[in-house]
Formats: sequence, C-alpha cells, structure tokens
Amino acid sequence: MLDWLAGLAQRLHELSLWLQAFIVEAPIYVAAPAMVVIGTLDSSLLSLPEINDYLVVARCVSDPKSVFYFPLFAAAGSVTGCLLLYTIIRRGGQALMRRRFKAESIARVERAYARYGFLALAVPAILPPPMPFKIFVATAGALEYPRWRFVLTVMIARSLRYTVEGALAVFYGRRVLHFLRINGLLVLSVATTLLIVGVAVYVLAKRVRAPRQSVLEQVEEEKKREQEGKEELKSSTTGPQ
Repeated sequence: MLDWLAGLAQRLHELSLWLQAFIVEAPIYVAAPAMVVIGTLDSSLLSLPEINDYLVVARCVSDPKSVFYFPLFAAAGSVTGCLLLYTIIRRGGQALMRRRFKAESIARVERAYARYGFLALAVPAILPPPMPFKIFVATAGALEYPRWRFVLTVMIARSLRYTVEGALAVFYGRRVLHFLRINGLLVLSVATTLLIVGVAVYVLAKRVRAPRQSVLEQVEEEKKREQEGKEELKSSTTGPQ
C-alpha cells in the first residue's frame, strides 16, 4: 500500500513538472485555453492542489509581461469549475456535499454566510493554499446564493489572487508560494481587513446618499404638487362661466 501511494505521489509530481514546462513553453494561444481547462478541473470535482498558483507563477517568472493578462485565464478556469460544482449542488447534490464534507464544517460555513455575506466567499477565494475553498462553493450552491453575485465574487477574488502572486513572482521568483504558505495568517488578516474596509466604505456611502436622495425626492414631490395645484387653479379660473 505504501509503495502504491509513493508511486502515485511520484506520478503526480512528474505530471506537475510536465504541466509546468508545458505552460511555460507553449505559445499563449495554447497556454491560455490549457490554463482555463486546468483551472476548471481543479476547481470542480477534481482536486489538483496548488497547481493553478504554481503555473501562474512559473509563467510570470518566465515571461514577466504576462502578469498583466495570464492570471485572468487561471481565474476564468477557476470560476468555470466553481460554477460547475455550485450548479451540481444547487440542483440536488446536497448528498454529495454531505459525503465529502463534515457536517460540523458545513454548519460553520453556513453560519459564516449568514453573518458575513459575500465575504464568506471572497476571503477564501483570495487566500492561497492550503485554505479550503470547495466547501464554500458547495455551500453557496446549497444555500442558493445568487448566481451572478457568486460568479462576480469568485472572478474578482481569484483574479486579484493570481495577479498578486504573478506580480510578486516577477520580483521574487517562485519563493512567493513558499512565503504565502508560511505567512497565511498574515495574508488572511490583510485580505480580511481590506475587504471589511471596502464594505464599510460602501455601506457608509450608501447611507449618506440615502437621506440626500430622500430629501431630493421630497422636494420633487412638493414641486409636483405645487405645479398640479397651479394647474387646477388655472383650470378652475378659466373654466366656463
């Protein structure tokens, strides 16, 4: 059994090295769709731990200008795979979710959605491995989280994650993945803080605009009533004698 596991690990390692060499050396019109397919497989039912991150980093290290567009292909693949898993669970795959994840973990994620809303999806999507993410995707499907909001949140979060990794890789090389794994808590704190600040600014701006909009609506309503009153008065004074 141990020999079989060791052989499987060796084959997976060889596969990852081959994929890395392929993504780095292939022209963009081949590497881009391949990255979308790999991202789709990794984010759906198949799991290829950290493969997207490694491939984005490898491509950006070998071709620094690709940091401006290549991470988007990885993000698009990730969104496609997540949407596939989301759809399966939403259409009746709750039994599959319960077999794959512990009931306690599912309950915690459901409480996170109830308390934090889209942050419960955005933060895990941004964080690098080994942060689990599929359980958040599956739970979003089970809770019938709005599809358009789900896609938009995952796309923005994953694009940000892969672009930051690619940019860091251009300056620091492949060591960036090791740094992210070692400093996962720091990354979590920074990402969470930025998201909370962003949401707070949005909510505050919305609350500030609401009273102003209400006042404007009242002024418009008063003008409308005044105009109607003038028209009624004019109609009564110019009517048949």
